[in-house]
Amino acid sequence: MKQITKSAALIAAASGVVFGIVTPLTASATGAPAPLKWTKCAGEGLDPRQQCATLSVPMDYADPAGPKIDIAVSRIPSEKPSAHRGALLLIAGGPGGDSLADPSGKGQKLPQKVRDTYDLIGFAPRGNAPSTPVSCDIDHDDLSVAKRLPWPAPDGSVTENMAQARRMADACARNGGELIKHISTLNNARDIDSIRAALGEHKLSAWGVSYGTYIGAAYTELFPQRTDRIVLDSSDNPDPVQAERAWLRAFEVGVEDNFPEFAKWASRPGNPDRVAGTPAEVRSRFLALAARLDREPIPWPGANPAELNGNVLRQTMLSSLYDPDDYGVLAKLMLAAEKGTLPPAPPSPPEEAMQNYMAVGAGTICNDAAWPKSAAVYEKGVAESRAKYPLTAGMPRNALPCTSWPWAPQEAPLRVSDRGPSNVLMVQNERDVATPLSGALKLRDAYGRRAVMVTVNSTGHDSYLDNGNACGDAAVSRYLETGKRPGRDLYCE
Repeated sequence: MKQITKSAALIAAASGVVFGIVTPLTASATGAPAPLKWTKCAGEGLDPRQQCATLSVPMDYADPAGPKIDIAVSRIPSEKPSAHRGALLLIAGGPGGDSLADPSGKGQKLPQKVRDTYDLIGFAPRGNAPSTPVSCDIDHDDLSVAKRLPWPAPDGSVTENMAQARRMADACARNGGELIKHISTLNNARDIDSIRAALGEHKLSAWGVSYGTYIGAAYTELFPQRTDRIVLDSSDNPDPVQAERAWLRAFEVGVEDNFPEFAKWASRPGNPDRVAGTPAEVRSRFLALAARLDREPIPWPGANPAELNGNVLRQTMLSSLYDPDDYGVLAKLMLAAEKGTLPPAPPSPPEEAMQNYMAVGAGTICNDAAWPKSAAVYEKGVAESRAKYPLTAGMPRNALPCTSWPWAPQEAPLRVSDRGPSNVLMVQNERDVATPLSGALKLRDAYGRRAVMVTVNSTGHDSYLDNGNACGDAAVSRYLETGKRPGRDLYCE
């Protein structure tokens, strides 16, 4: 989940909730979609070969004759028609991300033989502009960098988090319209099968990353016989009760897995951004600085919030651990803050885009599984987490808008099983702050014989063709090119 990426995550099923199970309707159950009409894509910086189209799907698959919404789709056709096998769907992270530009972007990192074999397909999941968009019109202050994840107050209080959750849930109830009730992982999987049918493909291959692995897993469960070659890169824990709440909690482990790598880098002699002389000193200086900023924030004009406080520093730390290339962002901020001076405020995403992202994230997380309503649950969890994992200060067990969500989930959370074709290849970095190895292993266990897993001795989020290594990349490329996976789970040193 790239950062904004897990920007909404989390909570356990409240006792006594009865889930209404909706039949996993197929694209054919809604009538065969019309073939896609490809046109030139809007936007800049795209490969001139990329084409775009719009697909109409049911807002509610339990009511296929009811209101429709649009799903935006993109493609770059296979570069060698004689080698064409089918379509490779690129599934972005989030919830709230889209892959519309990915055929022109990350898709062009794929080896030539893969690009020869597949049409590269991107899409904007339901609710994500330019698909039919959703917005909650959340208060501007609640879009601040320190509130996108539920960082508690400096003393560990969750009172403001519970109030923010209520504000955001109320805003979604007022402004989200009917669509926000139908944004979910399982409906994303159904939309994917509608895309498959509109492409005229009998089966679909996919490369899902971060939250995209959860959508990919949902597709393998709802439509197992329509899957071809499935790659799940940086996988989420598929907890069949807590769902995304388990992802938030995973940050505790993810940060502890990754901060030592930052600390080694930030204590290395010759590093112009060297923070301290030893890794242990880097950790203690970070914790001391965060505590000082809790007490004495530094004004930061142009930022949201307009100060550097302890939680802004902690969020910067979390974001910087996604990619070792970003370590310098955290180190420079620490060094500047210790001197009492700050660099110019980092640019914020456009507010309209953030509103859309936050609404899709909240809708997905809160509709996928029920959350506890009581503040006492979060008070207890935050206190335990702060004591055991001081770097994350209790955030991973805190409250999100789902505590006040006005609608009950329409379906039980996704449950991944070992029943279905053996055609899943997982690739996972050993040190991943957002989707730690411990959670990915739970998905591997759930799949049983259906999956093979490549564990990569590397640091950062997103493995294949990004933060992994040559051994892991070669295993994934070989599978996409030939259909041949490693004979058993593989460790790439």
